[in-house]
Amino acid sequence: MINGYYDTLEINRNATDAEIKQAYRRLAPKFHPSRNSQPGSVERFAQLGEAYDVLSDARKKAIYDHFGEEGLKDGAPAEFCTDGAWTPKYAYHGNPEQTFRQFFGGDNPFADFLTIESPLQLCGLHPEVVKVQDSPIERDIFLSLDDLYLGCIKKIQLSRMVINEDGQSSEIQEKILTIEVKRGWKEGTRIIFPKEGDQGLNRVPADIVFTVRQKSHPLFVRRNNDLIYKTQISLMMALTGFSVNVPTLDGRLLNIPINDIVHPTYEKVVAGEGMPLPQDPSQRGNLVLTFDTQFPKMLSAERRHLIQKVLGTTHD
Repeated sequence: MINGYYDTLEINRNATDAEIKQAYRRLAPKFHPSRNSQPGSVERFAQLGEAYDVLSDARKKAIYDHFGEEGLKDGAPAEFCTDGAWTPKYAYHGNPEQTFRQFFGGDNPFADFLTIESPLQLCGLHPEVVKVQDSPIERDIFLSLDDLYLGCIKKIQLSRMVINEDGQSSEIQEKILTIEVKRGWKEGTRIIFPKEGDQGLNRVPADIVFTVRQKSHPLFVRRNNDLIYKTQISLMMALTGFSVNVPTLDGRLLNIPINDIVHPTYEKVVAGEGMPLPQDPSQRGNLVLTFDTQFPKMLSAERRHLIQKVLGTTHD
């Protein structure tokens, strides 16, 4: 019967999209099995779901209006087909509860209804759609030690789904996200762009979250706010003193004298030449010099004797 779906929703064939939604909003809660235990309510609720699924979709509604339920579900009669092309046959997914929740939104579609005794009094209520936010989209952003020392601007291009002005269709759009890298940021710093994920009907776009990952550096190793610089020295340098030239991340060259005897655990600390502090970039951690002492692979008897003489040690 051509008016079957319209009769189910108690509307006429000229009903607008708004009137179709209003009819489902009025009738679906009334016959929902959790609110109506009368015989036939389950079947009526299922019929309402299928009727709304068809009439709220412009393409399915047009096919139904022209060919009826049989043409919708079995395909158009052969004489109306052009070159054998036709849309797929329609079959309701059979889950009216899914249709109900998609329409009203949320895990508890009744949460916004007034607590009343009679389901009939739900007529005319307009509950708000509860939008659930998608899970955050996590991405890593790899930064050099120079970027984290000096600060910089990073621009990241992304593609995301955007709802068009008609509120129904969508399209892919490109967007540039700008990250202002602060001086002294550490590995694991998170930058959050709220609701910049794909847009969708009846849901809140996901937050996009970038997590800082620090690239390795050829000269320095970072230890919290300190910079570790390791250099090789000879045994003579370790015993007699020397100086080290250290290029800084901001383009200076430090000349650091070492007048102590360099033992295996020795470190030279240069205050204020490390990474900027994230909470106060005008302050900085330390530069810590460590040393890899290169011992000679062999010594002649003469050199051994000279070393023993200088160090004041002899062997029996």
